[in-house]
Amino acid sequence: MPPAVRPPYGSLPVLLALLLVLAGAGPAGAAERPVVELSASQAGTGGSVTVSGSGWRPRALLTLLVCGQAEPKRGVTGGTNSCANADGRAVTTDAQGRFRRALPVVEPPLPCPCVVHVATVTGAAAEADAALQIAGHTVEPLPADAAGGRLSLLADTRLRGSGGLLTWFGSPPARTLVVTVGNVGTSPVRDPVFKVGTARGVFAPEWQDQRWRGTIRPGGKARIELPVELAAGAHGDYTVTLKYGGKVLAEHPWGVGRPWGVTLFWALVLLVVPAALFRAALAVVDRVHPRRPGHAARPARRLRLSAARRSAAPPWFAPEADRSEARNP
Repeated sequence: MPPAVRPPYGSLPVLLALLLVLAGAGPAGAAERPVVELSASQAGTGGSVTVSGSGWRPRALLTLLVCGQAEPKRGVTGGTNSCANADGRAVTTDAQGRFRRALPVVEPPLPCPCVVHVATVTGAAAEADAALQIAGHTVEPLPADAAGGRLSLLADTRLRGSGGLLTWFGSPPARTLVVTVGNVGTSPVRDPVFKVGTARGVFAPEWQDQRWRGTIRPGGKARIELPVELAAGAHGDYTVTLKYGGKVLAEHPWGVGRPWGVTLFWALVLLVVPAALFRAALAVVDRVHPRRPGHAARPARRLRLSAARRSAAPPWFAPEADRSEARNP
């Protein structure tokens, strides 16, 4: 029998490394997509469901909301305005990207179908939905998706513009959000309505509807410019988020400087106002207690009287030089 061919010992570590890589490829790829699961698919208002998830970014802050007019395939079609925002919950994932949190069941502002919507607050945008039936809540069919077009981000976002003198004195900071999107659907998108949200730190965004006038053909692209404005005196680290069709298209950080002109103004007020009040108080005192006309002339009168008395003094009170002159005329 011919001797068996043995592989060289140097190739054994390589084979073991390949086997480990192939064995770990499946779980690693599955962990890239966030998943949300509910302890019960149906519940009544006043109760609660346990929301658990996996595949999220480690140590990520998430928001949990009950939303109406939504389904997992289409997302939250009505935006966050269709969610029970006041009864939402926040949770932070562990080192493996998992979480578990109890969520109260409340009626959302819009009818069902309803979902539990989970989304990241900061960092890379990610979201997932799980269907939830709310007993006793109104159910209506979702609005027909008239536009078969779907928009996708093609280029990085940027904020155009800068602050000026008025912003330095507390005027509302304003920028222009510039993005390039493409229509990856089969129908044209006409006059799309975007949602632009601004959030400071970890707080929830404040959304505004912005309509862009134009048509994006299937396979075409367009440059979208939308105005973004904050409240007067706003400062700190903000995040501008762009959504379309319930999906987050882009996020961009925005660092807003402190309006030091307002601080300078109040510092001047604190210096000028006390000085003006002091001068006004002096004027009031002079008016209430005016100086007498002869008060200032008294010292001069006393000097004249003393000089006259000195000149009229008798010889024996005169100095020694005057006495000698009086004896020897």
